[in-house]
Amino acid sequence: MGENQAEAKILAIANQKGGVGKTTTSVNLAASLAETGQRVMLVDMDPQGNSTMGSGVNKSGLALSVYELLTGRTELDAVLLCPDQAQYELLPANGDLVAAEVELINLPQRETRLRHLTHSVRRRYNFILIDCPPSLNMLTVNALVAADGVVIPMQCEYYALEGLSALMETIGAIKQQINPELRIEGILRTMYDPRNKLTAEVNKQLFDHFGDTVYRTVVPRNVKLAEAPSFGKPAISYDRQSRGAIAYLALAGEMLRRHDQAVNLSQK
Repeated sequence: MGENQAEAKILAIANQKGGVGKTTTSVNLAASLAETGQRVMLVDMDPQGNSTMGSGVNKSGLALSVYELLTGRTELDAVLLCPDQAQYELLPANGDLVAAEVELINLPQRETRLRHLTHSVRRRYNFILIDCPPSLNMLTVNALVAADGVVIPMQCEYYALEGLSALMETIGAIKQQINPELRIEGILRTMYDPRNKLTAEVNKQLFDHFGDTVYRTVVPRNVKLAEAPSFGKPAISYDRQSRGAIAYLALAGEMLRRHDQAVNLSQK
């Protein structure tokens, strides 16, 4: 990455549809970007705490989490962890975050709390990734208001485009009302099976609608990718040669190339 990048790019990994590889993407993209020498912070905004567990941190044993951070009970550096299994830093989450969802409704600046927190440290990092919950709630809104762009993981299946259009409406509303800079960073095809006829049809529709926004990199169905979280490791630490680990390294490379192209264009 060029030296002109003084501030982190903040990306929300989001899809209102569950089971599309959102957390897998958050953890493995964070690990892959870190592997290329980027300074990365991963923010777990999902009360299920899967990104936390997938980074090798026991969510049940947390003294402090994103919950205390969002509700103003503590400072960011008190929550920030450096997991042994990962080269990135982590703001962890667990089920306590469900309470934040309720409490935020009555707090001032409820939509912009994560934005203030991430923007206060964005000079420390090259990338800040936010793993969103699989629903549209105040936690997801906070993530989208904080972000510069949205990475959308999706399967090439029958209902995928339906879920995508709902997410696009949400992104459009937040762009219009609170965060005019928000854009779709890219669409990532996950659990990809090229032998499936439906995959080809959805692929065509995606490229027809979104063109170059669709990442060329695809993430295949991969056993090692599925196994890695149970060992509390990103795939690159669990099995570096696995197809899943290689795919996320390729995605990190594609993102960095796109980023450098955008920086170069802006300087012309």
